[in-house]
Amino acid sequence: MGKIILEYLDGNRIYVCTKCHIHLSNYESIISKNFRGGTGKAFLFEQGINYHVGIPEDKDLMTGKHTVQDLICNGCNQVIGWKYIKAYRESEKYKEGKIIIERHYIKRIKWN
Repeated sequence: MGKIILEYLDGNRIYVCTKCHIHLSNYESIISKNFRGGTGKAFLFEQGINYHVGIPEDKDLMTGKHTVQDLICNGCNQVIGWKYIKAYRESEKYKEGKIIIERHYIKRIKWN
């Protein structure tokens, strides 16, 4: 693997990794705050930065079967959530390509 280039978000209301403080997403990218992960509350984001993904896996989640990949912080290599690759139920297709970040692994900065 080559050198990882980290990105930084402009503006306010930014979410960063609690461990390494690298930028991950912002408030404008939140689709929903009504998700749950292994550590509790989780957010569904349209997009994020400074992460890489693990191997695709089929998992039976609360809302049915999905193909997901672990979402891993580029700054500290901690698994912080997952990315939806495929939803098998039609009603869950809106999640495809979106990411979940567990609230436990992020904190807010520049929250004016």
